Amino acid sequence: MPRIHPLPSELVNQIAAGEVIERPASVVKELVENSLDAGARRIEIDIEEGGARLIRVRDNGMGIDSEDLALAVSAHATSKISSFEDLESVGTLGFRGEALPSIASVSRFTLTSRTPDAEAAFRIEVDGGKPHTRRPAQHAVGSSVEVRDLFYNIPARRKFLRAERTEFNHIDDLVKSIALANPGVEFRLGNNGKIVRLYKPLKEAGEAARRVSDVLGDEFVANCLRVEHSGAGMSLKGWVGLPTASRSQADQQYFHVNGRLVRDRVVSHAVRQAYADVLFHGRHPAFVLFLELDPRGVDVNVHPAKSEVRFRESRLIHEFLYRSLHEALAEARAGSTLPAEGIQAANQPGLASRLPFQQQSGLRLGVGEPLAEYAAVLGTQGNSGQRVFDTGANAPGQLMQEPEADIPPLGFAIAQLHGVFVLAQNAQGLILVDMHAAHERITYERLKRAQEGEGIRSQLLLVPQSMAVSEREAAIVEEQGARFDELGFEISRSGPQAITVRRVPNLLASGDVAQLVRDVIADFATHGSSRRVEEAGNELLSTMACHGSVRANRRLSLPEMDALLRDMEATERSGQCNHGRPTWVQLTMPELDRLFLRGR
Repeated sequence: MPRIHPLPSELVNQIAAGEVIERPASVVKELVENSLDAGARRIEIDIEEGGARLIRVRDNGMGIDSEDLALAVSAHATSKISSFEDLESVGTLGFRGEALPSIASVSRFTLTSRTPDAEAAFRIEVDGGKPHTRRPAQHAVGSSVEVRDLFYNIPARRKFLRAERTEFNHIDDLVKSIALANPGVEFRLGNNGKIVRLYKPLKEAGEAARRVSDVLGDEFVANCLRVEHSGAGMSLKGWVGLPTASRSQADQQYFHVNGRLVRDRVVSHAVRQAYADVLFHGRHPAFVLFLELDPRGVDVNVHPAKSEVRFRESRLIHEFLYRSLHEALAEARAGSTLPAEGIQAANQPGLASRLPFQQQSGLRLGVGEPLAEYAAVLGTQGNSGQRVFDTGANAPGQLMQEPEADIPPLGFAIAQLHGVFVLAQNAQGLILVDMHAAHERITYERLKRAQEGEGIRSQLLLVPQSMAVSEREAAIVEEQGARFDELGFEISRSGPQAITVRRVPNLLASGDVAQLVRDVIADFATHGSSRRVEEAGNELLSTMACHGSVRANRRLSLPEMDALLRDMEATERSGQCNHGRPTWVQLTMPELDRLFLRGR
């Protein structure tokens, strides 16, 4: 065996580069974050051959003092922290002092910079980790970094680079994410001498939606809900996509913590749960979200690339994100996303407030039809504002002429198509409703409200169930006993690797109790909280709602159809059924005109 010896500094930096510099996009990330930390308001990025030949980042920040240029390209030298206390509350994007020396060790590197009070700029060059003497140069206030021939001295790394287009797409995606978090900064991205992205700076904070539109397109903003929620010392702002605007890939998901784009399983899990019963299977939500909290509440020193974080109160973060997004998505009622011009939303008490629970749920135990009560209720509520049809003998089914301002968002029913779809006319044009999907969501939400009103009821098992678990799982049961009680369980530790279940929630007593308990324990271990009981109960309520809702080929009267539309407008998440399928679509008059080439 060779004797232990210190490694050369160039080799140390190349080893560090293996963690920090994964591909050209990693270089761009580190350099652009340095520019932002320097207060730059304009950042120009030039790429050649996907970044393998050239990466140039130029900014108008505060620059680096000429005396510090040599330090800037040496390992673990930084102006951003100087103590452990600084590290615990770091507020800058960079702080490790690893990026520049790591990049310089695997490329032909040039750094040129000038501070506001300097008479001239200075430049330092580094070739494969070996710095040259600094010398004067021409440059405006700010800094420029040129990275040429990335990985030229590490052929094994260079051959793992992907095609030029693929590498540039990674850079493009990165610039988009950084531009979203910094709307007041101008970004210019060039590829092989051509400008492909130019994001102009926004002067007003209220124009943030324009930067989102510039980066992700007008359609993204048009199909999103604005989120703005504060509490427990945290603030969440941004946009979440409507369930109907979900995507086949998770390619439009941007989550920033204190301005830093991060990937975190607590965040992913909270978002996934918020969309749980409104997203179609296999689809992914789109979102741009910004979480602000005390820097001491998040550890950013988890990974050299700083793309992962660890929250000190992960359970609190999870609950805050879930509640904020869940409440925002609840407002996605059918008709709520229509343009506001000429629409006055119906503000009438829903049918739920006028029917007994068994009728609200649509569960008639095989007696009668679940929508039979609609006509009866409407017939006796002449002053409810919902009776808009003249059902007299002289003009059966004739639609009364209403002022446009009085037309509710989903309009008034005009027909039923093949016993499956309801057709309605509103101020914008034609509405089509899948009546089973719509009634399924209405019934499901009523069942959930009724269940929430009763709370979680539990029952004793006739024979207590013993389970073999790991020591860690048994310890979690012992530590989280009170929270298991809140979920309707009575569980105790009966040995080093054994637990005993004595009480379970009523709704789930006939299911696989052992698997449910294991899932809840796993959630507590991973996320610090669990919604398994709620999700399993909701799944059962969803099945009940599906079976209890109006079926295809059931003929509805116009008043029944109108009542269904009004209940859709009043029901949370009524834009999708319980399985994530859309319940309604709007065809505007311009769209209908185009179908028939009108006006051409």
